[in-house]
Amino acid sequence: MSVHINAKQGDIAPVVLMPGDPLRAKYIAENWLTDVTLVASTRNIFYYTGTYKGVRITIGASGMGCPSIGIYSYELYNEYNVEAIIRIGTAGSYHPHIKLYDVINVENACSESTYAKYAFEIDGDVIPHQGNCFGIINDTAKTLNQTILCGNIHSSDVFYRKNPALPAIVTAHNCLAVEMEAFALFANAKTLGKKAATLLTISDVIPTHEQISADARERSLNPMIELALNAGIQMAS
Repeated sequence: MSVHINAKQGDIAPVVLMPGDPLRAKYIAENWLTDVTLVASTRNIFYYTGTYKGVRITIGASGMGCPSIGIYSYELYNEYNVEAIIRIGTAGSYHPHIKLYDVINVENACSESTYAKYAFEIDGDVIPHQGNCFGIINDTAKTLNQTILCGNIHSSDVFYRKNPALPAIVTAHNCLAVEMEAFALFANAKTLGKKAATLLTISDVIPTHEQISADARERSLNPMIELALNAGIQMAS
């Protein structure tokens, strides 16, 4: 049991899929896993462990932003011997040619966040994915006949901005889209020698103001979920 996760030792699998929303973790566990057990619920941040295609896997939420995923992923890696975390989330596209429902496998997370610097003395505003998860995801997408994008994303500490112009970091690093967590996840994995990847489904296209409706959002994430689960069992084997 850690400070923020009340699971017992052995309750959490070596590979964790991590959506932001606890209810999305519940949805994935109940619709994709078998023999599911709720193993942690502190602060209503749910973690479920079950099996997918005979392989044990855990689904658990991160909450929103670098500080939140920073806490949960660090404790999973450090206290529960988790080896790999795949963040599965949504993102806003910065470019009209990157459309709703497109899926991005993140190469580098770029951020103005001070998380990595003050937590681990990691300088710079770019941290890459860690370990072999990125490649396994790409290979798995091919076997599933899924087309995905690969590239840099912006991990922002803010959701609302006074200035509507593209942040300088987006232009400097050719970021495809914006989300709020990957930078801290990659920093933790880099520090602890663990594996980390991030898969993102485009839920908003910022230049055109298109967005996935609330009703369609759950269903629209299923291709990403399927990809992450099938990649996850490859990582666990």
